[in-house]
Amino acid sequence: MRIVLTLFLIHGLLFGALRHFGIYEMEGKEQGNKLLVIGGIHGDEPGGYFAPALVVQHYTIKKGSLLVVPNLNFDSIVHNRRGIYGDMNRKFDHVDQTDPDYELVTHIKSLITDPSVDFIINLHDGRGFYRTTWESAIFNPRAWGQAYIIDQKTIDDAKFGNLDEITALMANKLNQSELAENHHQFDVKNTYTKDKDEQMRMSLTYFAITHLKPALAIETSKNITELDTKVLYQLLSMEALLNHMGIEFERNFELTRETVNHLLAQYGTLAINNKFELSLNDLRPALHFVPMRKTGNVFEFSHPLGTTIDRGSYHQIMIGNIPVARLYPQHFSLTCKATAATIERDGNQERVSFGQTVRVNKTFKVLADKDFRVNLIGFVTKERDSQDGITVQKSDFISRFSTDQSETSFRAEFYDNGDFCGTITVVFEGP
Repeated sequence: MRIVLTLFLIHGLLFGALRHFGIYEMEGKEQGNKLLVIGGIHGDEPGGYFAPALVVQHYTIKKGSLLVVPNLNFDSIVHNRRGIYGDMNRKFDHVDQTDPDYELVTHIKSLITDPSVDFIINLHDGRGFYRTTWESAIFNPRAWGQAYIIDQKTIDDAKFGNLDEITALMANKLNQSELAENHHQFDVKNTYTKDKDEQMRMSLTYFAITHLKPALAIETSKNITELDTKVLYQLLSMEALLNHMGIEFERNFELTRETVNHLLAQYGTLAINNKFELSLNDLRPALHFVPMRKTGNVFEFSHPLGTTIDRGSYHQIMIGNIPVARLYPQHFSLTCKATAATIERDGNQERVSFGQTVRVNKTFKVLADKDFRVNLIGFVTKERDSQDGITVQKSDFISRFSTDQSETSFRAEFYDNGDFCGTITVVFEGP
């Protein structure tokens, strides 16, 4: 399988939304149908964006292809709000060029109407539990949760245009799964948008079907508080549709609540200016004196929902709507041209690029170039300025200076004439 990521860099609010969405193209070796998966149109619906993030990270396509946008409304996701520039899902009939969402909406429209796309799904969390008849204030026909939303029954002369039959099959398949609660069952909600729902005529799915593209929304319930449960239902629903479309796939985990919960807690890594890498799993809530530029820093996350919020005195690391840690910067020009250093770990010498992480069983030593000043953060020496040429082990470090809460990961920083060159992160795996 080939995965292609198109990532749009952050730009100023003067030109629109602060963050653009990522695009992940997942192609099988054998050609077939293509599904466009869109998550995060509403920033306060985490089931709708953590599910496609797991698809990007843990699924492999064998036949056919997926085009995955996990974070369509990224600015709203990190602030956990429905839409900080207004409801994006009401901007598909018209969006003004002065609207901060204009570029995002225009771009996703081009993906929806791409001739290679055969079907579109838009992932949400909706209020309550949809029922065809009134049962209570939570279980009723006006609710949106636990439903597959279609705008009309069929689209004539379109491949996969039988939306009512496809969603009925999906609901039947999912309801035969092991639901966390019996009342979590799914049903099909037809909004009859053209004739009955003026608001839905402004939506993403209605835009798609008016361009003869089959589309539906998957809505898990906001009344389900457990994120792993909502993500599980989103993935089960998606797999039912993939099977119907003949898109063959594999995933590298067992699809259970327990496994999904474990994967949701895996935040991956963050590389800063290609000079410093942090594991975001078990990261301390705050790191101080993190070397970076005053402006123009490049943050590269391995997680599809990773980003930062500039809080002035610190940078808040976010994975989706989850605040992970705060980075308090120490500013440098970063003009140093050096890219690597020689180290010795457990008696073996090697050349290591800055930004890399090395794992050590017992001992570590930096064999620095003569112009480097080496600072082993948390290791104290009084007689010398540079800490190269000294064999150290985990017990030599002050534990509170570790980057992780398990107190096994420490920073070796390199400087040249007062400017920061890079960091090698040392993880002690032995005693």
